[in-house]
Amino acid sequence: MDFEDRALAAGHGVDPDRWRALFDESMTRIAGLFERVGPRATARANLLGLLSAIEHKNCWQLAEHVGHHRPGPMQRLPRSARWVVASAGNEVRRYVVDHLGTGDGVLIVDGTVAAGARR
Repeated sequence: MDFEDRALAAGHGVDPDRWRALFDESMTRIAGLFERVGPRATARANLLGLLSAIEHKNCWQLAEHVGHHRPGPMQRLPRSARWVVASAGNEVRRYVVDHLGTGDGVLIVDGTVAAGARR
């Protein structure tokens, strides 16, 4: 079984309801990092778009994917939304530790697998 077959098999083993619950939990954890509700909702929509199967992930495509009629909110998010970047990194770390961590665990992020999947 090659890499693509394993990835496909893993993709079919994902419970959509559980995935959505974990996604919602992660968004709840970072919601307080945004000063306003609008950018918080746009961040959520942006992440859902980035995690989707759409081919082109630019502001127009992401906006259309989530039902926006224009890309403005997606364009403003990285440019002008106020949020605490360092706190976001800390929250991601806490999430990983809560879900994957053990007392002696080590997380190693390796981008070579993702790069190989695009071929």
